[in-house]
Amino acid sequence: MSIKAKRFRAQPVSRLLDRPGGVGNIMRMATLIETAQRHLRQQVPPDVAEHLFVGGYREGTLTVITDRAAWLTWLRYEQPRLLKQLQQLQGFEAVLKLSLKVRPIRPTKIAPRQVRQLSPAGAEAISQCAAALDDSPLKRSLSRLASHAAPSKDE
Repeated sequence: MSIKAKRFRAQPVSRLLDRPGGVGNIMRMATLIETAQRHLRQQVPPDVAEHLFVGGYREGTLTVITDRAAWLTWLRYEQPRLLKQLQQLQGFEAVLKLSLKVRPIRPTKIAPRQVRQLSPAGAEAISQCAAALDDSPLKRSLSRLASHAAPSKDE
């Protein structure tokens, strides 16, 4: 009994790009979204621009995302002007409205560093173990480890 693997013929890239729902459509949409984001950021003050992101386009609605409600309020007042500016850009004539959303960006949490202390008694035990060994990398490592002990309160 043998298992035969199906052999797929290599397809031309043009077929993959032109297929409905294929990679080509995704690439075109990504390019349009990036163009819209760049254009909108040029139309707003620099302090607002860094908080403005284009989330997508569907059925005449361009989704604009910001990370704070204060910027969203500002964008609501500026929405007619921004929409008019965007519609003048080639390829964006079909944009009928902007959908404004707030999506706070949460900073990544950095795990607190766990600092472990070696007690003087533990250091003494490691030093005695190292002393019992012949000169070797293990002996040097144990000696170095013992040197990291917290100083005793007597000192």
